[in-house]
Amino acid sequence: MIPIHFAPLQGYTEDCYRRIHHEVCGGVDCYYSPFMRLEHGKVRSKDMRDMKPENNEGVPVVPQVIVRDVKELDALTAVVRTLGYGRVDINMGCPFPLQTNHGRGAGLLARPEEVSAICRRIAENGDMQFSVKMRIGIEDREEWRTVVPMLNDTPLTHVTVHPRLSTQGYKGEVDMDAFAEIAGVCRHPLIYNGDIGSVEDIERIEREFPGIKGVMIGRGLLARPTLAEEYKSGVTMADGEVVRKIKCMHARMAEEYGRFIPGESQLLMKLRTFWDYMEPTIGRKQWKKIHKAGNMKNYMAAVGGA
Repeated sequence: MIPIHFAPLQGYTEDCYRRIHHEVCGGVDCYYSPFMRLEHGKVRSKDMRDMKPENNEGVPVVPQVIVRDVKELDALTAVVRTLGYGRVDINMGCPFPLQTNHGRGAGLLARPEEVSAICRRIAENGDMQFSVKMRIGIEDREEWRTVVPMLNDTPLTHVTVHPRLSTQGYKGEVDMDAFAEIAGVCRHPLIYNGDIGSVEDIERIEREFPGIKGVMIGRGLLARPTLAEEYKSGVTMADGEVVRKIKCMHARMAEEYGRFIPGESQLLMKLRTFWDYMEPTIGRKQWKKIHKAGNMKNYMAAVGGA
């Protein structure tokens, strides 16, 4: 049995989702926040709200940050420290051009001199634990070969690898040969991320990489929120029980979001994202009804029929 890490997805896995998932479904050993970043020299207000300790009480969460250089890392680490957290996960894997074009996320992989400077700064922050989430490269599957040796010489709790190129986004095949090579040379505990959608997928990774220290799942858990719980318990839930838990999560989220999202249309827009990845779980017909609902009355009726 290996630890399950819940990957951060912008717009989906903020504090409300994490807290309710942890209470209703469980099975996750560690949740990561959608990345915190600087905007005009300051942390965005929504990032601060997301990581307030009172909004994450009882949830094993680690703040993730996205940076382009040591200066940004220093600023964000200071904020994380003031919030009372002792760990930081550094995003070197985000594939979105809005970030990579500015040298953040996977964009760091093409800037080894900056990775080296960040690694030195990590070593200087003895009161803070760091981990790294990375891809194998931007356009070149060999770029990891420069970065991983630097990480090996840096005090890290673990390294998470999503074995795709940044230019692939979330499409195409994961490069398991590249991951196997990284597993052979990475001296830190290694976590696998990418295309995990079932208990069988987790067990396959366990078999193929017996030294693996965990798997990180994002879209798979959004599609089937009970996935980690089913893996940990060894029991596959009946479809009706899965849907019951999903509806319980949704009801709790609707109540909470309803307290601070003004207006029905804004609330409907936010709630509808909850179902974005769930077509395989609830079926295409019901999934389409939910996404086509134009008002809250029709939406709640569609949700009730899921």
